[in-house]
Amino acid sequence: MPITAHKAAGMTGLDTAIAKLLREVTERAILPRFRNLAEGEVEDKGGNDPVTVADKDSEHMLAEGLARIMPGLAVVGEEAAHADPQVLEGLKGDCWIIDPIDGTRNFAAGKPPFGILLAMASGGEAHTGWIYDCLSGRLCVAQKGKGAFVNGERITARVTGETSPVAAISLLFMDEAKRESVKEHIAPHYRLVDIPYCAAEQYPRLALGTNDVSIFERTLAWDHAAGALWLNEAGGKAARPDGTAYRVDEWERKGLIGAASPALWDGMAERLSALAA
Repeated sequence: MPITAHKAAGMTGLDTAIAKLLREVTERAILPRFRNLAEGEVEDKGGNDPVTVADKDSEHMLAEGLARIMPGLAVVGEEAAHADPQVLEGLKGDCWIIDPIDGTRNFAAGKPPFGILLAMASGGEAHTGWIYDCLSGRLCVAQKGKGAFVNGERITARVTGETSPVAAISLLFMDEAKRESVKEHIAPHYRLVDIPYCAAEQYPRLALGTNDVSIFERTLAWDHAAGALWLNEAGGKAARPDGTAYRVDEWERKGLIGAASPALWDGMAERLSALAA
């Protein structure tokens, strides 16, 4: 059920303001161009990484809206950082982190899933996050130490219960040797499912009983800040393969495991560690 304009249980005043902004940006900048992109409104940033005019408009509107909600806070947006890598330095301090359309590959192809990812961080650590599904209106919210919520209702991560845990493994940014090792030594222990090419969908799947575990190679802040926090607050686990916490200011560091339970996380981490041995 989409979040309504009224304050839901478990929603703070900030959450309500953010929810309103996310709806407005979706309705004005994103959905009007869904399956309606004109020629020239999709570009490739390199490495099969598309960006659309909707991404750029969404990020601009989000940055303006966030400045009204909390003036003076640095904004680190995916598209701004692509245009000027110096923007990434903002991840070391107090900042907003924006993925204006997560799942652009899907959006540009005219299919779901896609969403907006938004986080607040201080000193390299995300402390608040929002994951918004633009088509369903599902809003996932987390604040460090205060739990994880979906549309205002507190949730606890649950596993699928399948005999072979369900794994969505992103091979996209691995080098060839690691990709083949994962296929040979890790994949047989799981029931593999397709990745959604959308962290705004992949993290909810890990907590809501759809998937059990995921491996991510590229770990950019706008893709993972909100989701890793939300999954941890739900009682699952998202961390680097060596067990260290995910930090938004380590944008060049590779490797992240997300799982519906700490035990499932441990199992995947042990297998990855054996590959590196």
